[in-house]
Amino acid sequence: MTSPNGVHHLAIATSDIKSQIDFFNDVLGFELVALYWMHGVEGAWHGFMKLNDTCSIAFVETPEIKQIDRTLGVTHAGSGGGLCAGGTMQHLALNVDTLEDLLVMRDRIRSRGLTIFGPLDHGLCHSIYFAGPEDLSLEIATSAKPIDGRAWIDPEVVGLAGISPDELERYRSPGAYERPKSPVPQPPFDANVPWQRGFPQEVYEAIISMPDEVVTKNLSENTPPVLVED
Repeated sequence: MTSPNGVHHLAIATSDIKSQIDFFNDVLGFELVALYWMHGVEGAWHGFMKLNDTCSIAFVETPEIKQIDRTLGVTHAGSGGGLCAGGTMQHLALNVDTLEDLLVMRDRIRSRGLTIFGPLDHGLCHSIYFAGPEDLSLEIATSAKPIDGRAWIDPEVVGLAGISPDELERYRSPGAYERPKSPVPQPPFDANVPWQRGFPQEVYEAIISMPDEVVTKNLSENTPPVLVED
């Protein structure tokens, strides 16, 4: 079945990309693998910190971000159980393979002068909790075995969420998708379904009205800032 099989990158806005890079490098041991002018966004820097060859934590800095206040309970949760606006990142949980690895990370983080609590045993995972620059709410977790939906999907919460038995069955067993022989055409623009509202509507409608090959040709930027000879 074709579906996404991991996180390629999670992008986090920052007003100080250097402090975020330093934190994720020194405290968590991440390697910086990219730092460049963000494609198609004037004045923006884009940085990638490597988890593995296909998964990164990314940061975006623009001058305007410095003017946006961080407000706990609105823009940021402030903890793994705090409130923030729908659609924003509530907390970031990073994975390690074993409980011993989790304890190593606990001690590494404390060795950098940061407070942290845990491990907490959640049944489906063990977790430690701490904060990062700019009020990031961070977690590191490990699961001894894959999560078993038979044990961890609560019928009471299913009902309160308005999920029917048929919907639950579909959620538990997503159907395969067979791509048709001809590409699916772009649907008409509809402001009542999700769309990227950071664009002016007229710009967005112009982009989605272009053939895919025109978008790829005209909007792609694939030359790295430093040319490397293998």
